[in-house]
Amino acid sequence: MYFVSPTRGKITAKEMCDDILDFVHEHPKDRFRLIIGTDSQPGQQTCFVTAVIIHREGKGARFYFRRTYHKTPLTLRHRIFEEATRSLEMAGTLIQFMADMNPELTIEIHVDIGEKGRTRELIQQVVNMINMSGFLAKVKPHSYGATKVADRFTK
Repeated sequence: MYFVSPTRGKITAKEMCDDILDFVHEHPKDRFRLIIGTDSQPGQQTCFVTAVIIHREGKGARFYFRRTYHKTPLTLRHRIFEEATRSLEMAGTLIQFMADMNPELTIEIHVDIGEKGRTRELIQQVVNMINMSGFLAKVKPHSYGATKVADRFTK
């Protein structure tokens, strides 16, 4: 599993976690949030981009992303649930890599759904799925991990 870091280039998941932990340990007095968001772009193949953002509250952030493709077209409902599932899977992977280091990070899952538009009827189901998995869900307009960072790399 590889990710792209704007500053480090192509890196493994382990290298990404090490970079995140180094960033957190460099600033022990600051508060951090680990944000995971996935967005997709339909087409002949559906492009999924999962972004991992380590946000140093009030002082910037670092991000990483991973691009994958699904060969067949998906309905909007299926894409939204697939985005949420990919973000949850990534959160689980990161927790496994970081378990030994035990950093105190708030983990948020950002989803590309909101009160306006075609996705509004999915909000309750998707948010419940994320919350029942033990993570904090954020929707538009507060879900910049999916709507800004991940979206930028789906095109």
